[in-house]
Amino acid sequence: MSDGDSEQEGFEAGVSSSRGDPRVLIAMNAVLSTLFAWSIVWGLSYLDFLEFGFINVATAAILLFSMTYLVTMS
Repeated sequence: MSDGDSEQEGFEAGVSSSRGDPRVLIAMNAVLSTLFAWSIVWGLSYLDFLEFGFINVATAAILLFSMTYLVTMS
């Protein structure tokens, strides 16, 4: 049991000291914001509230990306 505990402590120590690569976080934010914006615009177009199109998806993605970036980096 002690071998597993020492490995877990080492892994936890490594993860807690690592802040990660900000480029990966920005890329993940961009991809996830785009997918979420696509689903929001698709849902609103299904309800005939908004037209589904590239400009609307891009605008929603930029807004979501910006809001997420400001909230997480502040």
